[in-house]
Amino acid sequence: MVIAKKVETEKEYEDAIVVRRKVFVEEQDVPLHLELDEYDADAVHFVAYDGEFPVGAGRIRLTEPSIGKVERVCILPEYRGKSFGNLMMQCMEDYAFSNGFQKLKLNAQSYAIPFYEKRQYTITSPEFLEAGIPHRAMDKSL
Repeated sequence: MVIAKKVETEKEYEDAIVVRRKVFVEEQDVPLHLELDEYDADAVHFVAYDGEFPVGAGRIRLTEPSIGKVERVCILPEYRGKSFGNLMMQCMEDYAFSNGFQKLKLNAQSYAIPFYEKRQYTITSPEFLEAGIPHRAMDKSL
């Protein structure tokens, strides 16, 4: 069974971190100290599973009253293009909406902009580098 869910246990948190390390640190060469940061402690984390196997991760932090920032969204390479990203984002957006968030912001890697545009996110910045990777800021009203 394929699911995405809010992290509720230490094991689920560890599963999300494993996916983030594989995607960001191993695949994209983001330094570990940038990937695992001071915001992890206060963020709400999410994980996606294919059966018992973790395949996706993400987190949301409250950055301003009623505004959340979606971060660290990733899917293992072999699971991309199979709707896991949409499943993960829907789970995170549902959580944000049900918890009174009015807007979500994110910094999308430039190659992923079409994915977020299909989810009604709008570009709000010129391209910039984050961890050496081109990004654009985007947001979406809930």
